[in-house]
Amino acid sequence: MLAELSPALIAEVELAAKLLTSRQHICILTGAGISAESGIPTFRDKQTGLWEKYAVEDLATPEAFTRDSKLVWSWYQWRRQLVADKTPNPAHTALAQWQYHTQSSHQSLTLITQNVDDLHEQAGSTVTHLHGNLWRNRCSQCKTAYQDQARGSYHSKDKINFDDTLITCPHCDGYIRPDIVWFGEALPLQEWQTAEDAAANCEVFISIGTSSLVYPAAGLAQLAKQNGAKIIEINPNPTPNNIVDITLAEKAGVIMPLLIQKITAL
Repeated sequence: MLAELSPALIAEVELAAKLLTSRQHICILTGAGISAESGIPTFRDKQTGLWEKYAVEDLATPEAFTRDSKLVWSWYQWRRQLVADKTPNPAHTALAQWQYHTQSSHQSLTLITQNVDDLHEQAGSTVTHLHGNLWRNRCSQCKTAYQDQARGSYHSKDKINFDDTLITCPHCDGYIRPDIVWFGEALPLQEWQTAEDAAANCEVFISIGTSSLVYPAAGLAQLAKQNGAKIIEINPNPTPNNIVDITLAEKAGVIMPLLIQKITAL
């Protein structure tokens, strides 16, 4: 793996490892890029097949669900089928290993994600979801939690074999919706507070697979920076940003196993 990386990037990885081993409080934010390495399309990717005539904004807003609940529910059922067979990649695994390692070290590590899949959990991590969880449901009216979707009910992504029948809430008869933060909705208060607290009190903030210029990532990274933290960005296509101290311009699945190997060895 080392042979595939440039000397400059290897030097940056070494620098990041030394920084991380010398600090106690670490905050990590992951975005769509880390899930894309497991084959999950990013939210901004062009829609395909049945959905290519729709914009994402037409399928992921409270107004869209009110206007055509069945259309929106069907799209999320399709998305669930699309990701049902996806598994954690080496970056997810490395993060879980690091989190486990901190249990017997001096470090504390808070993992936050903007992703709605459960690949971090599959890898063994404890994670805070800022944008909800694709496999969870709640009532669109009374907000009561409803039973999670069973992954086993989704099979081949090559054919439509999911149930797109609308479900009504047993408490108020409102329609059940995915427990996802849609465009125009506020982030969940408790999860956002966890993220803000971790960012404000960390000594190193790591952004993985998400731009440090786009909110909420930008807000958390800036908060960390204002409180004296160093900022590391892991992204194959990093964006120029003067708050970033170390840029690792490579896929997380390449960088994270190498970085964790060095951290746990030091």
